[in-house]
Amino acid sequence: MMVIKLKRIYDAPEKQDGLRILVDRLWPRGISKERAKVDVWAKEIAPSDELRKWFSHDRTKWEEFKRRYFEELKSNGEGVKTLADEIMVRPVTFVFAAKDEEFNNAVALYEFMQ
Repeated sequence: MMVIKLKRIYDAPEKQDGLRILVDRLWPRGISKERAKVDVWAKEIAPSDELRKWFSHDRTKWEEFKRRYFEELKSNGEGVKTLADEIMVRPVTFVFAAKDEEFNNAVALYEFMQ
């Protein structure tokens, strides 16, 4: 059983979200920990600061961003295994702050975990 959903942190948490995992390196602006209802903040699984700044949500860099991010994930065996273990036992929602819901690290991570 592998159920992964994606959701912006600014959208209201719902019971069916399951385990809510923030997959961003930085805490989202303007949202309290109480309102976010995040169960796990997986900073170590997020893209490196260098990669995040290089990408800067530029859709023209999407394929190269994914390639570089997947390389980072492949060298982060422990973080990926921890995430995979959670995904196998319960529904999980990757929570992210990006405005762009199609081209962001949560979407790339979802693709990688598939």
